[in-house]
Amino acid sequence: MQPLFSTAPATPAADARLAPSYFFHTDDLPTVLADLLAQCRTVFAIKAAMTTLLDTLDRAHPLAQEGGHIEDGALVHGPVTVQPGACIEAGAQVIGPVVVGAGAVVAAGALVRDHSFIGPGCRIGFGAEVTRSLLAGHVFMKHPSFIGDSVIGRRVNIGSFCSTTALRCDRGPVAEPALDEITVTLGGQRTGTGQTKFGAVIGDEVTLPAGTVLAPGTLIGPRTVIYPRDHVGGFLPADSRVR
Repeated sequence: MQPLFSTAPATPAADARLAPSYFFHTDDLPTVLADLLAQCRTVFAIKAAMTTLLDTLDRAHPLAQEGGHIEDGALVHGPVTVQPGACIEAGAQVIGPVVVGAGAVVAAGALVRDHSFIGPGCRIGFGAEVTRSLLAGHVFMKHPSFIGDSVIGRRVNIGSFCSTTALRCDRGPVAEPALDEITVTLGGQRTGTGQTKFGAVIGDEVTLPAGTVLAPGTLIGPRTVIYPRDHVGGFLPADSRVR
């Protein structure tokens, strides 16, 4: 099979704080996922790369390895791959294309929508919703919460009633499909994401306290500590503390 991604590294990002390597440690990721991140010049390219991967996935691809369990009573529509040791419980709803990684659990009452990758060991619980997002691995969303149009690193905990937001709401009535590009500001310079829906990038080993709402285009560096608060936005550097 022709490889989906070349082995040549991507051109480095103009700002190193936008490179996937700033947010994610790839040594323990599945090879295919690590290769995907390596081919993305910035974190803004990850969602499109993942969409292409899921749309072109065939049975010979390593990510298409099946062997997991779909319980009777689960609602599964479209192409959904459940890897070995993974489970979609009765009462969960999954709308493909979606990959549920090895050992992950999509629990009763959870909703996973199209173009999402639920990485190894993730737990998506009752009332949690994921759409058009990549969860790298061992992400816990055990309570009602929402992640959309986002990229989430390994060992991230999403507290109850947390939510990403992906649309601008400062220019009159919201249009669907969205019209206004999401931008981020780094060092006083505004940078476009190239997308009209973009939620957040959350680096490895971050915990979102219950009730946290992330503004569109929020970038959270790895190991950032966020104290309880109702709204977070902008760029939070790696290892920072936010009160």
